[in-house]
Amino acid sequence: MSFTGLDVFDHTIQITNIWLKELMEKLGTEDRHRAYLALRSVLHALRDRLTVDEAAHLGAQLPMLVRGIYFEGYHPAGKPLKERHKDQFLGHIRDQFRKDPEVDPEAIARAVFGLLAEKITAGEIADVRNSLPKELRQLWP
Repeated sequence: MSFTGLDVFDHTIQITNIWLKELMEKLGTEDRHRAYLALRSVLHALRDRLTVDEAAHLGAQLPMLVRGIYFEGYHPAGKPLKERHKDQFLGHIRDQFRKDPEVDPEAIARAVFGLLAEKITAGEIADVRNSLPKELRQLWP
């Protein structure tokens, strides 16, 4: 059954749903909205710490709908952010879960990074990891 009447849109919806389901499993939740927020917050925090070229290279490997989420609100001027510490990175994730004081931003980052490591080519993941400060590289599987 076609949701949109366009195969390319139906395919990206299907792939995005698969990603969200796998992320829900990694996070140990059945809350799709929480998985979406996790994916979005980590992608944005990661994107803003990459050079513009590296952000574009990673974005090119994301499914179309996820790529839209990734680039939502992106302003490349002043990127990458110069924040070097894990706590600063995790703070950006925590900010997206303001209404959930029990959130564990490190677990969220690790889950999303694990998903990306499974879905994106090993060479691109190596490029992304190597462009990050040591404290952030340690969050990757």
